[in-house]
Amino acid sequence: MKILILPGDGIGPEITEVTTAALEALDSRFGLGLELVRRDVGLAAIKAVGHPMPDDVMAEIEKTPLTVLGPAGSMEYPPEARTLPSPSMAIRGAFDLYANIRPSRTRPGIPSVAKEMDLVIVRENTEGFYAARLMHEGRGEFMPTPEMAMSLRKITVEGSRRIARAAFELARTRRRKVTVVHKANVFRMTDGLFLSEVRSVAEDYADIEFDDVIVDAMAARLIRHPETFDVVVTTNMFGDILSDEAAELAGGLGLGGSINASDERAVAQAAHGSAPDIAGQDKANPTAHLISTQMLLQWTAIQGGDNQLAAAAQHMEAALDDVLADPANHTPDLGGGTGTRAFGEALARAIAE
Repeated sequence: MKILILPGDGIGPEITEVTTAALEALDSRFGLGLELVRRDVGLAAIKAVGHPMPDDVMAEIEKTPLTVLGPAGSMEYPPEARTLPSPSMAIRGAFDLYANIRPSRTRPGIPSVAKEMDLVIVRENTEGFYAARLMHEGRGEFMPTPEMAMSLRKITVEGSRRIARAAFELARTRRRKVTVVHKANVFRMTDGLFLSEVRSVAEDYADIEFDDVIVDAMAARLIRHPETFDVVVTTNMFGDILSDEAAELAGGLGLGGSINASDERAVAQAAHGSAPDIAGQDKANPTAHLISTQMLLQWTAIQGGDNQLAAAAQHMEAALDDVLADPANHTPDLGGGTGTRAFGEALARAIAE
């Protein structure tokens, strides 16, 4: 099974090395027959071919079952490349990866604001306010005059229904509760449409508890009662913000794993950025990248009914929990002094054992 690994920018190459070593250890233990192939995207690709997302890499993604994507640091790109789609944007758009799945849970040994939390935010990934994802041609954010800036928002019936179905199907594998987050009291047409369609889909899932919360109330309730949520479904920008909040409550963005998925494929990508301020210093926490990769293996196993891959994914998650439970393995963002490489070595040992 081929896995395409795209390290990306900033801390991307460092955390990718850890993920690669973990996959090699997992392959050795479970005999998965993995073929790990690395390709450059982002700044390295700009330097080589003038584009952050080369056409040949896009073509290879289309032919490859699994892709692991590192962070993009587009602010570090030369000016002529900043208007080009980042690797993340290019991949999400080309393959219609409409669902961004971001779990957050408290873990033994990890200092966290939340005492107890185990939720998943299911974020619509292709619509909303984010300009580069709205138009067939041109941007959804524009300036009619130098003194005025405007942004368009896109919400569709099909986009709303399919992300709702993804959330309800996920809830059936968990604690059977879905919360939709919105601002329909203000955005009466756009959020009103989203809320209406999610409610309509909910009628097909009588076995799932369902409620809705206005986004500002949700931001507060996440802090006060995070343990009351299971699966949260929402629009693009709200999901982006709330998932970062949830990650911080669980211990920090260094734990923020995610996958971007359609009905046919998924791409692993940590929720955090490229952190150029600590790049190359052996300080980065690779956990989010590892969680994302574990989620990708699990998603692929479920889609293909592959019990061996499912067992490997579960083993990887358990090994990661064991390593994180020991404060001696904590990276600086978690209050420890362990470096990126040493963390990876501890995880590889745990997987092997």
